[in-house]
Amino acid sequence: MKVHRELVGSLPDFNNAVVTIGTFDGVHIGHQKIIAQLKEEAARINGETVIITFHPHPRKIVSSVPGDIKLINTLAEKINLLEKAGVDHLVIVPFDHVFASLSAEAYINDFLFKFFHPKIVIIGYDHRFRFGKGRVGNYALLEQRGKELGFEVKEISEELMNEVGISSTKIRKAILENEIELANDFLGYAYFFEGLVIEGNKLGRTIGYPTANLHIGTEEKLIPGNGVYAVLIELLPDQKNQVTINQDTKNQDDPNALTGKLFKGMMNIGIRPTVDGKKRVIEVNIFDFDETIYDRTLVISIIHYLRGEVKFNGLDELKLQLKADKEQASKLLNED
Repeated sequence: MKVHRELVGSLPDFNNAVVTIGTFDGVHIGHQKIIAQLKEEAARINGETVIITFHPHPRKIVSSVPGDIKLINTLAEKINLLEKAGVDHLVIVPFDHVFASLSAEAYINDFLFKFFHPKIVIIGYDHRFRFGKGRVGNYALLEQRGKELGFEVKEISEELMNEVGISSTKIRKAILENEIELANDFLGYAYFFEGLVIEGNKLGRTIGYPTANLHIGTEEKLIPGNGVYAVLIELLPDQKNQVTINQDTKNQDDPNALTGKLFKGMMNIGIRPTVDGKKRVIEVNIFDFDETIYDRTLVISIIHYLRGEVKFNGLDELKLQLKADKEQASKLLNED
């Protein structure tokens, strides 16, 4: 997949472009239906698939409370998911107040037609589909102008979209409300995020459950609701070779020996009320793992929700619960 980040001077002459437009946050199974039709139409006319998306998210520009938007995917994650879906071109349009102020006619003439010369434009069935300043542009206008300019507008049917009944809003709600299995069903993959391993208070190791404490690098990334989860963990390559490997491990000469492997584990998100925690933390206990991985980046795929956050009567009670959590998480992960 070719990624284009600017409009002027960077776009190729697309060959029979079959285009769709959207934020594609989540690249969920509803989006995947649209991509499937995009690819089908492109194959039929020997064309190329082109997805137009926006960065930053339009709501960050036009919303009265821009900080409220939390995203299912970072831009890098979205690019990776769309590449896996087999899209030919992804055009990331810088979204700002100037772009937001384009009239509906200018949106079609000076943006869509000028830069892409589409043969087919595919739009998902959605009565909210609006574009241009004041959101006055709609499907009917796009279809009319398409006939005049020489491109066809096709709509994903209401019936097809209702079969999946998916929206990014529903997925965000499910993730926040601990309905992770439902969110994963909607997404078509396990919800994931990246975190940098930082130093914590090392309490976990004193009770037999050492944890990797994570720092999330972007405030936009949606973090699930507080609770305990069964997760899969991947260690990303150590680009700076800063990892410290225990001296008694066979991996001591190769800091990237563990890269690419999937480890099972459990994750806690919350304030840790048993130890009088004051701030929200994300900590992961990796099963059967005894490496020091500070400054490494982990990819956490969330598979099952186990329980809510509880204040226990001391560390002994907490340790018993962690034992039960590990047994439950191991069982669920082994069943998948």
